[in-house]
Amino acid sequence: MERCSARVWPSKPMRLISSIVAICPPPLPSAIVFLAMFDDFTAHDRWTKKPVHCIYQALIVAIATRHADAVDVKFLVDGRTVAVALPHPAWVEYTKRTGKSITDSLAIEIAGHYLKDALETGEGLGREMFSLTSEETLAHLDAAVAAMQSQIPA
Repeated sequence: MERCSARVWPSKPMRLISSIVAICPPPLPSAIVFLAMFDDFTAHDRWTKKPVHCIYQALIVAIATRHADAVDVKFLVDGRTVAVALPHPAWVEYTKRTGKSITDSLAIEIAGHYLKDALETGEGLGREMFSLTSEETLAHLDAAVAAMQSQIPA
């Protein structure tokens, strides 16, 4: 039986609990099962050529902290806190296009892929916040998934 917070209880009190009917829709399938590539990684700063160590720290629903329609993915970048904001409309658009959902772990991969790219192209060192558009989010989703799939042996 699927778990769901909303349930319809039987009308007769003597029925077994196993006859409970879930009224929630089944969860959407995940985009992909993958190796975690961007939760702890090293990028090379374009300007200094030094390695920059990045570690995933937290997912934060940004409406609670800064009244934004986004999810902030926080990383420690050489000990400094850096956030990558992924807009909620990207989740909706991805679900419309594919019928699948962006999971928390996939959001971390998207943000990590973007952060590594930003650092290696010279956009990133010194910034505390990066805000992506829906299109950028979906482009980095595709790139992160392609990178992960290339790591999986055939």
